[in-house]
Amino acid sequence: MPIKIAPSVLASDFANIQSEIEMLNASEADYIHVDIMDGVFVPNISFGIPVTEAINKHAKKPLDVHLMIIDPDRYLEAFKKAGAGIISVHLEACNHLHRTLQAIKELGCKAGVALNPHTSIHLLEDVIMDIDLVCLMSVNPGFGGQKFIENTYHKVRQLKSLITEKGANTMIEIDGGVNQINAPLLQEAGADVLVAGSFVFSAENPLETIRSLKNI
Repeated sequence: MPIKIAPSVLASDFANIQSEIEMLNASEADYIHVDIMDGVFVPNISFGIPVTEAINKHAKKPLDVHLMIIDPDRYLEAFKKAGAGIISVHLEACNHLHRTLQAIKELGCKAGVALNPHTSIHLLEDVIMDIDLVCLMSVNPGFGGQKFIENTYHKVRQLKSLITEKGANTMIEIDGGVNQINAPLLQEAGADVLVAGSFVFSAENPLETIRSLKNI
């Protein structure tokens, strides 16, 4: 199955967000990745519900909303209304993860769980059947343009093994430092979705860069 590509608009030109989204609409990207940061769970503030609504106004592809925030349950319905097709919450931010996953699904969204680089795959064993997508952070969350963490390959293989063992249909998404060198290695390890921010939006030809990732 071809790898899915989810360009992260965190790296886009916010002053020209409409044209950036229209470029993604015309590309071979599968999702539009929207990083929400609160300055508490991660040491940065990105944007919130109004910008997500603005992105969705022009988007023709599903919004893959990644909530890097504390107490995400308070905002699930708001992000669904803002256009989210996938909502991912951080395991580290959820006291009652199973309940949160059920709440996301009740809204009609796909339910995702994100893991920081230090968080063990084993913590997903009891909920993997309820998860549509696991977002493995391959950098420390909070800022774009960071260096890829090599241990990610090992975590992808671990997660793929768990998914296979349990008979789940969970997709594996990689977020952070993705480029043309590590993309084929990540796919080989078992990744299904690649998030790419700076690599796409800093490219001379973003459309061709997305195409090259899609066809690794």
